[in-house]
Amino acid sequence: MYSIALCLDAPMQSWGTRSRGSIRDTAREPTKSGVVGLIAAALGVPRDESDCLAELSTLRMGVRVDREGILERDYHVTQNVPTTSGSGHRTALSHRYYLADAVFLVVLADADEDRLDQIQRALRAPVWPLFLGRRAFPPARPLLTNGHHDGALTGQGLTRQPLEVVLATHPWLEDRPEIRAAERRRPDRQPLRTVIDCDLTDPDAELRMDVPESFTPDDRRYAARAVRSGTVPLTDDLITTKDAPCISAS
Repeated sequence: MYSIALCLDAPMQSWGTRSRGSIRDTAREPTKSGVVGLIAAALGVPRDESDCLAELSTLRMGVRVDREGILERDYHVTQNVPTTSGSGHRTALSHRYYLADAVFLVVLADADEDRLDQIQRALRAPVWPLFLGRRAFPPARPLLTNGHHDGALTGQGLTRQPLEVVLATHPWLEDRPEIRAAERRRPDRQPLRTVIDCDLTDPDAELRMDVPESFTPDDRRYAARAVRSGTVPLTDDLITTKDAPCISAS
C-alpha cells in the first residue's frame, strides 16, 4: 500500500457538510468531498465528470488534526436578490461558518503507486487554483514538498508506508516556533485527533455523508462513508528539531 501526505493550512478553511439555504456550515476537519474537489482541481477534472470523481473517491483518506481551528461565523447580507416568483427583489441573510488557523495532515492511500504519483505531480503544478473549501480560502503553504527541501514543514508527499503509519509518524505540521518549543517542554502533551476511513463493520464506525457523486451545480449528490475517530500521541519524534522555513514547490 502507498500513501501521499498533504498539509492543509490556511487562515480560513470551510468544509461544508449540510450547506443549504441560508446556513453554510463547516465540519471540524476536511471532508472527503472537499479533498476530492481539491485533487480534481489540480488534475483539471470538470465538475460534470462523475466517473473521474467516483474514481478519486475510492482513495482511502485519513486526517490528523495538527492544530484545531477556531470555529468562526460570518453574517452576510445580500441585497436585490430576485424573488422566486420573478416579481421583485428581496434581501437575503446567510450565516457562513469557517475554521480559523487550523492545520491538518491529510493522508490518501491506494495500492496503485502511479495513481498517487499522478496526483502528487498535479498538486505541484495544478491545472486550476487550489482552495480549502471556498474560493476565497487559498492554502497558506505548499500542500507537499517538491522533493528538494526535506526540512520544509509541509506534507512529505508519496511514501510506501500505509496510511495509519503515516498518521502516527509524519512530522508535526505546527509551524509556530514558540508553540513547538513549549510542546517540547511539556510532559503531558495532548494527543492529536484523527479521523480515518474504515469498514462499515468496524464497531467504532460512524457515517459521514460526504462522498461526492456529482459536483454539477444543479445536481449535487453525496454518498455515505464510514469513519473511525481516534488519536495518535504527539511524540518527541513528531516535534522535529529542524524548524526550517517553508519553501514554495516548483
